[in-house]
Amino acid sequence: MAGPPPTESGTIGRMFSGRRVLAATVAAAALVSVPGAPASAGGLPASPAAVATPHVVPAPTSLRTVPGVSFTLTRKTRIVARPGSGTAGSYLAGVLRRSTGYPLPVTVSGGSRDVIDLALSRNEKGEGYRLAVTKASVRLEAGTAEGLFRGVQTLRQLLPPSVESPTRKPGPWTMPGVQVEDSPRFAWRGIMLDVSRHFFTVQQVERYIDQAAAYKINMLHLHLSDDQGWRIAINGWPRLTTYGGSTAVGGGKGGYYTQADYTRIVRYAAERYMTVVPEIDGPGHTNAALASYAQLNCDGKAPPLYTGTEVGFSSWCIAKPVTYELLDDVLGQLARLTPGPYLHIGGDEAHSTTPADYATFIGKVAPIVGKYGKKVAGWNEIGAGKIPAGSVAQYWNTAKGSEDGTQTARDAVAQGAKVVMSPANHAYLDMKYDENTPLGQDWAGLVEVQDSYDWDPATLVDGVTEKNVLGVEAPLWSETLVTSDDIEYMAFPRLPAIAEIGWSPQAARAWSDFRLRLAAQGPRWTAAGVHFYRSPQVPWPTS
Repeated sequence: MAGPPPTESGTIGRMFSGRRVLAATVAAAALVSVPGAPASAGGLPASPAAVATPHVVPAPTSLRTVPGVSFTLTRKTRIVARPGSGTAGSYLAGVLRRSTGYPLPVTVSGGSRDVIDLALSRNEKGEGYRLAVTKASVRLEAGTAEGLFRGVQTLRQLLPPSVESPTRKPGPWTMPGVQVEDSPRFAWRGIMLDVSRHFFTVQQVERYIDQAAAYKINMLHLHLSDDQGWRIAINGWPRLTTYGGSTAVGGGKGGYYTQADYTRIVRYAAERYMTVVPEIDGPGHTNAALASYAQLNCDGKAPPLYTGTEVGFSSWCIAKPVTYELLDDVLGQLARLTPGPYLHIGGDEAHSTTPADYATFIGKVAPIVGKYGKKVAGWNEIGAGKIPAGSVAQYWNTAKGSEDGTQTARDAVAQGAKVVMSPANHAYLDMKYDENTPLGQDWAGLVEVQDSYDWDPATLVDGVTEKNVLGVEAPLWSETLVTSDDIEYMAFPRLPAIAEIGWSPQAARAWSDFRLRLAAQGPRWTAAGVHFYRSPQVPWPTS
């Protein structure tokens, strides 16, 4: 669900967990039936105008409905954005103007009736916010501009689905009376987009940013290099992109981002309070770079470009100084272009690198990241090397408990790292839904929506508990994906499931509840033009 860029510059999202307040009635309150509302399949309202029961994703920490109370947007409604609230106010106005056709002026002060009032409050912290809908007004308070932006996403879901339309619709634009108190469970709630196997334009990335931001995602991990393509221009190493970025899986046309393009993505994400984490994979997944410069290879011979989908056959030449000269340039330039605190160094599937060479590589690259004032992020295998305290290990394995494959996550924690959970059999958005899914892969199994939802990051791996988990991330690998429609079909409806795991209190989550709230998102995606998968596990409305 796209939103227009705010008129004020945003800031990079900050990391914090927020309050963990859970009202005992949260699950029931979020599903209170509204008497007289016509129902369709799955118990959902049949028409957008009749929507009164809030079906919010992610589930708020506490949501209480106020029976008999509602607020209706009119042509006279104003958005009052008090000091520090201008970005959220302008963003909200842009979203609502398209579909309502109302002027919705944004002012810095106003009365108490027929207004949506946004304000900063010392009573809230971090991304936490409070939202109250009364007959006379809507009041949204947060401790930060970022918290206001998260609250705006909840406010959008209180309105009829057609509010997400890019063109004017008839309304009425009524939201139910509610009182919401909300804050996130985890600080890191991410998406990863693989732009290396297939390249996606700046506009396509921005579209995905908007869709993810609507579900309170705050981290964008860009997989910028792999065997099939190098996608970020690096001064002094032009062939990385002009040659190494010239193709893609299947031999199709490649592409790359100029540094100005990358800066635009970073800025666009920041305006939606989303932090960009760039990844340069190594020591494996490096064929595009090795093909671009012969001197990077141990034998001095450049391999051909690769357009297949196999993994584990390439490796940096660990003993060559030029490897680290290149990586110093790459990571240094990315550090200057990236305001966020992390540089992702990859580290996965380095099957052609010996364990000793792998440890040497991590031991040399991690200090380069620190040299440029950034923290190391990498796939969980980096735990086998020496990493600084405060690093982030991204767990992608399908193993659980104490099974083989979980040890590197514990090794990372033992060195003071935090873990971002991305288990492939739950969080990978490129896995097929079922055997008939036309896109995606199935090496981690078939992953339906319930599989994406029914797991807890704090209990998945023995020795990696709530205090060790920084958050969750939903990777989307692009071996089979070419268009924005492809991205959307694989991401929706599973991305909202991962978003709820990252945001909502574990005690508030239940599949039986979530599938109903998820079903209510379907008409919103239809209105917004999102190409989503109609999972048979979800009772989508029939009209």
